[in-house]
Amino acid sequence: MHPKLSRAARRFLCCAGAASGEDLSDEGSGSLRWVFSLRELRSATNSFNYDNKIGEGPLGSVYWGQVWDGSQIAVKRLNNAKNDTEVEFASEVEILGRIRHKNLLSFRGYCADGPERILVYDYMANSSLYAHLHGPLSAECLLDWRRRASIAIGAARALLYLHHNATPQTIHGSIKATNVLLDSDFQAHVGDFGLIKLIPDGMDHEKITSENQRGYLAPEYIMFGKPTAGCDVYSFGIILLELASGKRPIEKSGSVKTYGIRNWVLPLAKEGRYDEIADSKLSDKFSEHELKRVVLVGLACTHSEPEKRLTMLEVVPLLKGESKETLLKLERDELFRPDSTVSSQGTSTPDGSADSVPRKDQELELAGA
Repeated sequence: MHPKLSRAARRFLCCAGAASGEDLSDEGSGSLRWVFSLRELRSATNSFNYDNKIGEGPLGSVYWGQVWDGSQIAVKRLNNAKNDTEVEFASEVEILGRIRHKNLLSFRGYCADGPERILVYDYMANSSLYAHLHGPLSAECLLDWRRRASIAIGAARALLYLHHNATPQTIHGSIKATNVLLDSDFQAHVGDFGLIKLIPDGMDHEKITSENQRGYLAPEYIMFGKPTAGCDVYSFGIILLELASGKRPIEKSGSVKTYGIRNWVLPLAKEGRYDEIADSKLSDKFSEHELKRVVLVGLACTHSEPEKRLTMLEVVPLLKGESKETLLKLERDELFRPDSTVSSQGTSTPDGSADSVPRKDQELELAGA
């Protein structure tokens, strides 16, 4: 271990060990290394070979790698990290090591060598939710309803932990289908948490969000550019609507016009036409009451008025079917009344905005670049 980093590493290990057994990840926590050498990561990724690249985003590129013990890793090579010293960078990423939950992508360690700033995570064998719903794996139809429901609950538990149980409590700020990673059992692991700390203060907010996140952004995030817990809830609601319908957050209608998924789902939900909302790839093999529950919760999470959205404390028991009275109350909400005049706009992008479908080289974003 680098002598200058020993204090930070010891502090990290102490804090990580103090977490409750219920919150610690059962997967990969034993493989924690904390500090990786650049030489080791070059060897693991074949010198960051293009053939090893599995994702690319505004914060950097992600590479598949294999370390000396045969275990697979995802290596995120940051290209826009703050230009801090090694010790300062270690202090900034220490929070990533402290925050551990079975539904968060396990953070293994980092490398800070010269200008290089690299984060190392567990590799997720089944890619991302985006790849299965909209990307290169969508044709395989591996996401049946049971898996979709499990993914929804797992991702919700991760956000609940970040918002209410993590120390310090954390706003994710970039919830999207590419950041919901799937392990070999199709269990959800939310990635990219805490990375907002590593974005340089002067970096253009539009540059970070314009390409592949805009369809998930709450209206107030678009206006003010400041992430909140309510913004995370909104983004998660969009993911629930994706899981139910199989549609992208923003769809094209014709050559120019676009529309948000919420605008399409809400009128159908008001009329009780949930069978028309269901993804055709499910081939009618789904639980009608569970799909209805997911849609209702998704729409409540994406309410245009932030104060009327659910919190993750409410979302998790609702998705698990444990809050029947709350669900009945939600069904009676004015938002879902057929004659309601409550705005259905609340879209994640202004009308007429360009489609924000990720580029092809982002489809295999296995570690939420």
